[in-house]
This record gives sequence, structure tokens and C-alpha cells, in this order.
Amino acid sequence: MNKTLLLLIVSLLILNSCTEEPPLTLNEGEFVNEVHKNNTGKILFMNDWIPIDSFSEKDFKDHLILSNTSDFAFRMFLGKTLTYYLHQLEPDLPVRELCDKGNFQLTFFVDNTEIYKYNLQTGAGSCDYKNSATAYGIPLANKNNPDHWGRFLWAKFMKKEGGQEALSGNSHLLKIEVRPYIEVDKLKVGDIIAQGEVTLSTIEKEVNESQIAIQQIQPTDKWELSHAVYDTTIIRKLNKKIAQSYFKDITSVVIIKEGKLVLEEYFNGADRNTLHDTRSVGKTLASTMIGIAIGEGFLKDEDQTLVDFYDLNTYENYSTKKEKVSIKNLLTMSSGFEGSDKNPDSPGNEENMYPTSDWVKFGLDLPMDKSKTIGKDWDYFTAGAVILGDIINKSVPNGLEKYADAKLFKPLGITNYKWQYTPSNVPNTAGGFQMNSLDNARYGQLYLNNGVYNEQQLVPASWIKSSLTKQLEIPEIDNEFYGYLLWNKTYNVKDTPYETFYASGNGGNKIMIFNDLDVVIIITATAYGQPYMHHQADEIIEQYLLPAILGK
Repeated sequence: MNKTLLLLIVSLLILNSCTEEPPLTLNEGEFVNEVHKNNTGKILFMNDWIPIDSFSEKDFKDHLILSNTSDFAFRMFLGKTLTYYLHQLEPDLPVRELCDKGNFQLTFFVDNTEIYKYNLQTGAGSCDYKNSATAYGIPLANKNNPDHWGRFLWAKFMKKEGGQEALSGNSHLLKIEVRPYIEVDKLKVGDIIAQGEVTLSTIEKEVNESQIAIQQIQPTDKWELSHAVYDTTIIRKLNKKIAQSYFKDITSVVIIKEGKLVLEEYFNGADRNTLHDTRSVGKTLASTMIGIAIGEGFLKDEDQTLVDFYDLNTYENYSTKKEKVSIKNLLTMSSGFEGSDKNPDSPGNEENMYPTSDWVKFGLDLPMDKSKTIGKDWDYFTAGAVILGDIINKSVPNGLEKYADAKLFKPLGITNYKWQYTPSNVPNTAGGFQMNSLDNARYGQLYLNNGVYNEQQLVPASWIKSSLTKQLEIPEIDNEFYGYLLWNKTYNVKDTPYETFYASGNGGNKIMIFNDLDVVIIITATAYGQPYMHHQADEIIEQYLLPAILGK
């Protein structure tokens, strides 16, 4: 055998033996100390983070006072390790497979009413830890542990699942139950392995009249001011909630009705001139510019496929299926690539793209997903939006940036904006485009006006119609759909449905288009990566802004 080949084989065998995780022996665990032994199966709550070695009976609390700045945590004392409990549910599985298939199920109750049940992701916590730990410290609101899964769990419970509202006012009993769960062929949930309760009293942040008052709109050449009547009481309540950080990190709220400026509010240091990083709201720009380029003949139509723009044989994982991916498939997040931003383990997840030097190559190198049907299976795929930006950039005169300025921004009177760029120095259509709130509103109004601004057809009306069409249903979410890089959902106010198409970005940023109401709503926020970011935007729209507009 060739010596070089032999060395290569030996190296691969050594590498494989080094990287493969050794099997684990099931460990029942042991008590950490007397406090643990005397309180097995209990959950105990605390305001201040107290190390396990210092935690004593005097630290047990049955009543805590919480504010927006309070630390809050609990300790969970188990009789056995998590893997031991999972082994009872699936006795034939090895330890590492138990870890891969199971974790804790946590159930939250307020005043003995179940509010939230959550199966903790199996990746939370290492297998070695699950097979050794019997005492857990879980920070829920803790400044020193910002990335712990407990923080995200608490945020979901509070902001997304109704916990904050349930706990508001007076005192309430919070109870948590913990069970093991495992899912192989079907979900199996074990008996309670820890539980505890605490009475919580919340302190609302004090605010003054200047924080609650509706902000006076200054004259602007961007918008004619509206004299429409709306329910000011509701907006004052919203302003109070924002000032108290019930709604967190909101930077602006703008309402346009019948083409006129009704409401313009700024918070947390933002003002009329602030350029907001609205993250994936910028993806919608790729759709707009595709439509303009088609209208001007620089692109044929949205049915053009990748082979019209790239020599796919020069990229990895070539397949004839990849040749069939069209612009429309990328616009509707149904391209069939093995890429999913919803799945952190997906090879095409956007977090794997950002460190690379060529984002287009990253996307086109990906294999096709055998389980997906092109044009039918929706899956959020940021790299696809980057490919769209590159297609525009190479197809229009002078590239995407100058073309967008000439054909979209200047005709809209938008002069103050900021692109981000890919490592290849192409305007980034994955997101990060920045404009002020009034210009975001003007962009949204363009869609409401069927692509017309100042009697000039900037975007073909047919393209606006296709963009504001339910192209695909979003899986696992009831009654939500996707257009051309635009989302679709329906809000309900006093049992009346109000449909919207909207651009959406990390942090809770929204450009909302309500055709039936002739209304555009802008929300900008910096709650980046927070589990409640989109839910709080929905709550603001459904419980405050729409009722205010409709109320009088």
C-alpha cells in the first residue's frame, strides 16, 4: 500500500478515535450536602444568587418581592440524576442516547392554574452533567448568567405565555413542577421529581406624566399630519407599559392611516433621526428590488432558476434538483436546501454562514434536503435571501446599491439610510438595513399603495399583488402564511379579524400593512435574541394600537 495513503488512513482512524465520545455508565448520583438530603424533591426559591455550599435552611423563602431589576432563581434538589429518571422511562437505551432524546419538563402554575408547560431542549446541559448532577441552580432573572437556559425559559413564561400578566398586581402563588421526559417513538413523561412554590409580589416601576403623555408630532415634509381621532387613553396605557419595561426595548411606534401620520412615539433614547437596525426586515428589500428589476427587464421573471445565474457544477453537492430552484422558491423560503434557521444543527443555519468569507458560496455549496419538496416545504433560510441579493447585484446596472438608490430610495425621498455588506462587499439582503421610522413607514405605504408613490409606479402592481398573496402556509403555526419575503397573519380585536402582511426582524421590529384598514404600523425595538420579542410586538398591536385606531 502507498505510504502516503497508509498514513492518511491511520490519521483518520486516530482522529475518529479522538473525537468519538466514549460511552457513559449510568450514574444514580449522590447528595451534595445535608441541605440537599433533607430537601430531596423540593424546589426552593431565592432573590440573591447563593452558591450551593453556602445555601442553608435560613435561605428558604416562601415570599419574594420582584421588580424589573430583581435577581430571581431556584434550586432543585433531586433524589437521582436526570439520566437515571430517563432510564426508568426507556431502560434499553444507552446513557448518551437518553441524553439525546430527553430532558426536564417544567410546568408553571400561577394561583394553581397551569400557565405554561415546556419540554426543555435536549441540548440544554451536557450529558456528563445530566449523568452526575442531582442539585441544580437555575437562574431565571440573573444579571450574571445571561445565557443560561433558565433565563430564556423564564422570559418565555413571562412574556410569551402570559406569566407576566398573571403575576401582575398584588401577590400571587407561583408553583413549578419538574418531570423527566423522553421522546423516541412517542413522548413519555415521568412522575414529578421536584416541585416547589413561592408567593411573589411585584413592584411596578414608578413613571411620571412626561413618560405617559402622548408625544406631540412635529411638522415634517415626509408626511401630512392626520386629524383622525383615536383612543388616547389606550396609547397612554401603552406608553406607561413601555416606561415600566413591561414592554422591553421598544424604540419607536408610528401609525399611518389613510396616508397621513397619526402617531409618532420614540422611547429609550431614540428619536426621529435614529437609524434603526431592523434586522430581517431588510430581507423584504430583496423582494422589492427583484420586482423592480423584473419590471424593467433586467430579470425575466421569478421563475428563472439558479442555473441562469450560476455554474452550479463549480459548487459542492451538485444535483439536478438544485438546478430547479427558482427565484420564487427563494422568495417564499421553499428552495429545498438543507438549510434551516429554525434548527441550530442544520448545516445551512445562518450562524454557520456568518463566519465564512463568501456567503453566496456557502448557500450554493449546501446539499439539497431529500425530505423537502421545492416550492412546497417552507423553511426559514437566510442564505437564500443573500443569494437573491447577489442575483440582483449581478443583473442590474451598477449593482444593487446604486440601483436601489436610483429606483427606490430617491423616488421615495429617502436619503438617510445605511446598508450592511456581505464579506463579498455586496449589500446584505439577509438583514441589517437601517432607516428611520418615518422612512420605514413610507416604504410600508408603498406596498399599501400598490407600488405607487407621488403618482409614479415604482414597483409593478402585479409584483405587489404577488408579494401580498398567501404563497405558502407556515408549518406548525395556525393561520399564518408567507408571501414574497413577507409574513401574513390575522389579529382579532373584539372578535373582528384584521389581516396584515408584514416585514419582520429580530428584536421585534415590524412594518405592518393593513389593507382593509388603510393603515401602516411601524414598531422598532432592540430586544435582539429575546424569546418574547415578537410576542410583545403582537401584544402591542392587538391589544393597544389596533383598539386605539378602531376605538373612536
